[in-house]
Amino acid sequence: MLSTIHSVAINGLQATRVLLEVNLERNNSQREPFFVMVGLPDNAVKESRTRVRTALHNSGFEIREQYDVAVNFAPADVKKGGSGFDLPLAIGQLCAASGEKEHFKEISKQTDRYVFLGELGLNGELRPVRGVLLAAILARKMGYEAIFVPQDNAREAAVVDTLKVYGAASLTEVVNHLLGVRLIAPTVVNTREVFYAAQNHFAYDFSEVKGQESVKRAFEIAAAGGHNIILIGSPGCGKSMMAKRLPSILPPLTLHESLETTQIQSIAGKLQRQDTLIAQRPFQSPHHTISDVALIGGGASLQPGEISLAHNGVLFLDEFPEYSKKVLETMRQPLEDRKISISRSKYSVTLPCSFMLVAAMNPCPCGYYNDPSRPCTCTPGMIQRYMSKVSGPLLDRIDLQIEVVPVPIKDLSEAAAGEASAKIRQRVIAARNVQANRYKDFPGVYCNAQMTERLMHQFCALDEPTSLKLQQAMERLHLSARAYNRILKVARTIADLEGRERIETSDITEAIGYRNLDRNNWAERGF
Repeated sequence: MLSTIHSVAINGLQATRVLLEVNLERNNSQREPFFVMVGLPDNAVKESRTRVRTALHNSGFEIREQYDVAVNFAPADVKKGGSGFDLPLAIGQLCAASGEKEHFKEISKQTDRYVFLGELGLNGELRPVRGVLLAAILARKMGYEAIFVPQDNAREAAVVDTLKVYGAASLTEVVNHLLGVRLIAPTVVNTREVFYAAQNHFAYDFSEVKGQESVKRAFEIAAAGGHNIILIGSPGCGKSMMAKRLPSILPPLTLHESLETTQIQSIAGKLQRQDTLIAQRPFQSPHHTISDVALIGGGASLQPGEISLAHNGVLFLDEFPEYSKKVLETMRQPLEDRKISISRSKYSVTLPCSFMLVAAMNPCPCGYYNDPSRPCTCTPGMIQRYMSKVSGPLLDRIDLQIEVVPVPIKDLSEAAAGEASAKIRQRVIAARNVQANRYKDFPGVYCNAQMTERLMHQFCALDEPTSLKLQQAMERLHLSARAYNRILKVARTIADLEGRERIETSDITEAIGYRNLDRNNWAERGF
């Protein structure tokens, strides 16, 4: 007998409905019954044969007759991966056996209304899978009544309203629900209440940072305009400390941004059982030994990289020159395009990666160049080689380049607490609101860092004295055309923070001051 069960295949951020056509035919010959799968299943799907058969047996639903089993995953030209097809395959076999098992006929009457997704343990336990949120969104879009998922994925799927979400702990619970023996209560989550309640709780606050007012000002500008920033200073001067506090002054995620971020975390398998929507901007801080594949994503089985996991948030790269040159150079295009296209022999996907890059590095191999309390032991040649690990084109893509000078111990002990993140965040949100209104007619542009050439001509016009000031700086520092654009964007953000419609000379002067780590500027200072 033939049965059809509905499920979902996840490829990147693309969800596709999959129909599992399960056909059972009695094997009356002396040969061993066969079990064949077609429709581009990967190894994890093919291995489900053993998991499902054993789970059915240990759950008391063993199909004792000798059957030849043929399973077709339609559409046949879409790759089917992962272990999420275990549950629909088990339900499909029970329905296909309903000709011999009368009590299974009640299940087969309902399957057209439901989507099934989940991995089975050998004892019939349902285990969490990736991409459940995308599956739930597709199920609602296609008009299904409900989705059955593992209990640990239920809150994640319940983000989607108007769709019933049944979180089950085992195959037995799903079957009993379909038979009407013991119903599963739908999982209901007040998404907005959970989302807004978690938006203002941060582990770190800028009030804990004493001194470093100029660096905190640079972080405020970076947050207000969505700009990339690099910090350079000796060990222990507070680079990492301040970077970890950046999310506390960024504007809160919108519901749309939160949904985007949660989907990426879902397909990466990063969501926990209690998670619904991601309420705070992500902060990713990979070690400098990371590979290029781990950074940008990919692998034999697609996995989002750190740059996609940082989407709508912060990517912090400490010890910047210690990353391999290949890894650093792979970021150049994503920093410009805010998306990454990954093409492999088995798949081709595009993932979003609109993040703020925060990098930190020492000024030299020993780390103490320009330190007020410790001498530098490096020669100019050593420093030049160290700095050359970060290419000029990559530095050009970083809007604010800040030197961090250590605060003397005496000043640290006497300094008062710094300004709280909440106050800084208010100014950042006000500046972002100005930008949101400015770019409301330009899809895909939400902050100054995302301005195109055309938008810069429209919104960054300079008067003659201000334009002359910028030209003089470009000639003196030998800055590139890309650096010119970065200065204009930062100046636009400074003006927004000050509530000014036009960019003034003081804004340009301050923005130029944040380019003091350009390679030619280092050369002028003896590097």
